[in-house]
Amino acid sequence: MQKKENHLLSSSRVAVEHVLRTLKISRIVAEKYRNRRKRFGLRSDLIARIVNDQAK
Repeated sequence: MQKKENHLLSSSRVAVEHVLRTLKISRIVAEKYRNRRKRFGLRSDLIARIVNDQAK
């Protein structure tokens, strides 16, 4: 039972880590954000959409 739960948890963790890697490559998470704070949400949403489109 616990082995199956660990397998499910690790498989979902891998997917999340791949997304974080892609966000770091696009440098939105890897560096300090230096633009206007109001646009951070917009930019992060756009990058998230690009990442989701690439995953399909």
